[in-house]
Amino acid sequence: MNKFFQELREKVQPLFIKGGSHSFDHTERVYNIAMHLAKKEKVDLDILQAACLLHDIARMKEDNKECCCHAEEGAIMAKKVLEETSFPKEKIDKVTYAIRIHRHSKGIKAATKEAEILQDADRLDALGAITIARMFSSGGEIGIPIYNPNIPIGEKGKDYDSHSTIHGFHQKILKLKPELFNTEEAKKIAVGRYKYVEEFLDRFMKEWEGKV
Repeated sequence: MNKFFQELREKVQPLFIKGGSHSFDHTERVYNIAMHLAKKEKVDLDILQAACLLHDIARMKEDNKECCCHAEEGAIMAKKVLEETSFPKEKIDKVTYAIRIHRHSKGIKAATKEAEILQDADRLDALGAITIARMFSSGGEIGIPIYNPNIPIGEKGKDYDSHSTIHGFHQKILKLKPELFNTEEAKKIAVGRYKYVEEFLDRFMKEWEGKV
């Protein structure tokens, strides 16, 4: 990471919560995954690095009910942040575009390679061992049970995680099918991470029922 992006990284850290599933360590993982994916793609690294570091800068605002969508608000905030720096002016709109459409729940097909990679990197961090830790951390924060056996798996609540953390896996995480990723490298990584989540959920239910 060169000096400009290191300084940008330090500049935006105060905008993040100190703990939980969307603290700055999520941003750092997304950045690292994106840099790995970029090695096999033709991409503008200036745009990609800025988009990764800034994609969740409005997350705390959304959590505090100060905005409806952290992606849309984050794009606005990112534009202001970058305009105050030496970042190439002609690339700012491509950064904000990638941020605006990065959310999986939006279901928007990315039109640029940088946006594709940001989507993939963000979604990969929602699979595998990391997401298991993130899901239970989030569940503990909002006070939902680990699992509620009285509610059928797949029954929808007000929010994806309203019944229990285990219900949340089925209503959100398992919808991140490997074939839905954009780049071939992300699809390959997603296969292993997706399988790990499936194996964990299978083991969890067997232990819950006292079978192992």
